Amino acid sequence: MKWQKSSYSNQDIGGNCLEWSPEHAVSTGEVLVRDSKHPGGPRLTLTPGAFRGLVEFAKQAHI
Repeated sequence: MKWQKSSYSNQDIGGNCLEWSPEHAVSTGEVLVRDSKHPGGPRLTLTPGAFRGLVEFAKQAHI
């Protein structure tokens, strides 16, 4: 499975970021999200609507 890092990920904020699997989302309708620092760890399974909400929430957050 291929994972893609968030475009908001950078070293200025400590390298904290999420990854998601767009190909899996297209083929199954499930959006998988994981912590890039722990790729073998747990992951979230979200609906497309919940993923959009997560992205909107992240855009509004102040670091």
